[in-house]
Amino acid sequence: MMTASVAPTTTPPPVGTRPRPLVMRWTVEQFHEMGERGWFEGRRPFLLDGVIWEQGPMNSPHAIALGLIQVAFQGVFSFPAGWWLRLQSPLKVDEANDPFPDVAVVKGSPRDYTAHPSTAALVIEVADTSLSEDLAEKAERYATAGVADYWVLDIVNRQLHVLRDPQPLPKGFGVTAYRKQSVLGPADRVSPLAAPGTSILVGDLLP
Repeated sequence: MMTASVAPTTTPPPVGTRPRPLVMRWTVEQFHEMGERGWFEGRRPFLLDGVIWEQGPMNSPHAIALGLIQVAFQGVFSFPAGWWLRLQSPLKVDEANDPFPDVAVVKGSPRDYTAHPSTAALVIEVADTSLSEDLAEKAERYATAGVADYWVLDIVNRQLHVLRDPQPLPKGFGVTAYRKQSVLGPADRVSPLAAPGTSILVGDLLP
């Protein structure tokens, strides 16, 4: 006895609906090429998991904090000491991530590099409107890159978040990517892991 085959049925999408748009993801090389072509003129973009984020124009407190960090660190990390203090420069964590840190301290001098560094001894982000991203998404990427010492200077609440002992974790764990976390106030002092003999007053970094 033969039986008729029944074709599978499909439910058509509701009238007027469209497929969900796809997210276009970029590589670090493409991201940097766009920057070289002037696509981001006057902007402050960074790349996380192939997605371009934009922070918007830098305000005065943020710029002042960067200057204060540079002044405080210029005697700690310098060429004779074997360090290069990079301000707002690329850090190629992997092929899909360039968090573009505010401050990165890397080994050696500029002539030691033919490409952007992929890790750093110390990274500092200055947070005015970006605190949640700096303590979550960016923390994950820096932990994955093996950055042992990650600081987030919260200029709104006048605090310094110090994150250490990186433990790369799956996405979504945020700041727990670092086992050791502390929050310091303006009167507290902190020593970079790469320069344990020095002591920096948190208040000297705050505008």
